[in-house]
Amino acid sequence: MKTLYLECNMGAAGDMLTAALLELTEDRQAFLDKMNSLGLPGVTVAAEPSVKCGITGTHMRVTVSGAEEESEDVDLHDHPHEHEHEHEHEHEHEHEHHHHNHGEHDHHHGEHDHEHSHSHHHHASMRDIEEIIGGLDVSEKVREDALAVYRLIADAESRVHGRPVTEIHFHEVGSMDAVADVVGVCLLMEMLSPDRIVVSPVHTGSGFVRCAHGVLPVPAPATALILQGIPSYGGAVKGELCTPTGAALLKHFACRFGDRPVMAVEAIGYGMGKKDFDQANCVRAFLGEAEGKADIVTKLECNIDDMTGESIGFAMERLFAAGALDVYTQSIGMKKNRPGILLSVICRPADADGIAREIMKHTATLGIRRQTLDRYVLDRRMETVSTSYGEVRIKHASGMGVDRVKPEFDDLAALAKEHNVSLEEIRNAVMKA
Repeated sequence: MKTLYLECNMGAAGDMLTAALLELTEDRQAFLDKMNSLGLPGVTVAAEPSVKCGITGTHMRVTVSGAEEESEDVDLHDHPHEHEHEHEHEHEHEHEHHHHNHGEHDHHHGEHDHEHSHSHHHHASMRDIEEIIGGLDVSEKVREDALAVYRLIADAESRVHGRPVTEIHFHEVGSMDAVADVVGVCLLMEMLSPDRIVVSPVHTGSGFVRCAHGVLPVPAPATALILQGIPSYGGAVKGELCTPTGAALLKHFACRFGDRPVMAVEAIGYGMGKKDFDQANCVRAFLGEAEGKADIVTKLECNIDDMTGESIGFAMERLFAAGALDVYTQSIGMKKNRPGILLSVICRPADADGIAREIMKHTATLGIRRQTLDRYVLDRRMETVSTSYGEVRIKHASGMGVDRVKPEFDDLAALAKEHNVSLEEIRNAVMKA
């Protein structure tokens, strides 16, 4: 199973993710040629060598009409006053995701925002971004991935500002380099085609960052919203380490967040940010093979001590009918020395909410625990064989060094009853067939 692991010990920004993934590819120039031929207005993409704490990696330099976005982390002891004039233009800047970070151009407000008149700035709406991405010469998958990532960002900005997504506007320079980052990551994901993407807990950084609205805490409000439900931490590093664009890319592509799985690593990529810290400012990417076929499932569990066996049996039937992959019970001891039942349900993540409602409906529980799990599964297929007694369905399972064949029990039992013979006689007939 082809597995990609992204180590975000120094956060994540769009340019850093692009650089880390680019180092995993065999033909870097083909990617750069593709990016520079897409026709993004004024955008030029280049890969530059970069060294952080003695480690050599790649820095992605994205310029728009020759300008590169810069970041501005803030030390409140050195910058006690906010730029009050920025608040006069709130209607034009609807996106904390353009605050700057160690990845340098992931946001759409640079230092030049404070140096030039706003009359010289142009702004792009979410509809403009959709039209730009929709017109790019990329596959439908890349286009859909890029639009999904941008919608995560726009939705977060909309919630932060309490305004509809249609009223969110991005500064032209910042929006174009962010589009390049998002499309670049989506293109590289298509080129690498991993079966599973796992991401470490995300370091957000701490302190403050300056944007057109003033000085905001790290993580910026939009970043914090996008990272809801994702393991993250602040740490001692002062500065914005994870941008909304980086957070949205991780959220869209990750199968799960956690430790690096057991895998035979074939390639390692280092995507460098622009700033220097005591720690190497990079995203590290591992690409390799892991045993087995990837599969993600959700486990729902609850403890029950006030239902009859018949009622629990009925609940199990309803849960299977609702799409559960497996339902099982275990005897447990509960508080006040009461014997009880642990009800466990395995299901697809997309079915979890509906199955949780069924658990609430058909059991006496007041709460349900939820876990997302990786599992190894064999490739499976069904085949029907003809015997002298009739047709029997056969399950084939293969992978991870095994190859198994098993007749469907219900078919064996039906034929054994019909012909008044033993199960073993039917089974032998199937194996001969």
